[in-house]
Amino acid sequence: MIELDNINYDEKGLVPAVVQDAKSKEVLMVAYMNKEALNKTLEAKKAWFYSRKRKSLWQKGETSGNFLEVKDIFYDCDEDTLLLEVNPKGPACHTGHNSCFYRSLMQNQEPICCNCSDAEDDINENPTKILNELVEVIDSRFTEKPEGSYIAKLYTGGRERILKKVGEEAAEVVIASMSQNKNETIYETADLLFHLLIALRYDGITMEEVMTELERRRK
Repeated sequence: MIELDNINYDEKGLVPAVVQDAKSKEVLMVAYMNKEALNKTLEAKKAWFYSRKRKSLWQKGETSGNFLEVKDIFYDCDEDTLLLEVNPKGPACHTGHNSCFYRSLMQNQEPICCNCSDAEDDINENPTKILNELVEVIDSRFTEKPEGSYIAKLYTGGRERILKKVGEEAAEVVIASMSQNKNETIYETADLLFHLLIALRYDGITMEEVMTELERRRK
């Protein structure tokens, strides 16, 4: 068991946490933990972090279903950095890449990413790629219903629960936009789109059908 009293948190009560795939040893992401997030991670054996922007705790996978099952936690020689070895239940990066570190600053180097090929995986070149990947995740959660999956819980709750979340997220977008907070509006819009995709798939509606309707209106 990690010696909690040995951890040196910064002046804000935070410690950086490097997340590594326990099998491949690939570095997946870096986030921050406070004492509560670390305790919840130890109890649940799933990664919890602290958001410096929202100033609140968050569990990786709570929205996407891409949980990080924690196999072990190490701390470095200065006792001010954590290393989480995890079993990822999906892409760790919100872009759909396995790792958040999929781009290289070195010239003439290919981006460091897995299961991707050149521009086809560049979200700037294909902005709908992440939507298609999310649809695949949503469909798999509907079918497999893995324990602890947020999407599976919504599905089990039925249409009313799903649409309630859509309404809540829509309200959050309005509030963020009215406050003229660009970053918060982007964040809340992503939440709204995610829950809207869940509602569409619950009704068996595909993205292609929605795109076709938009195309029809444009014409």
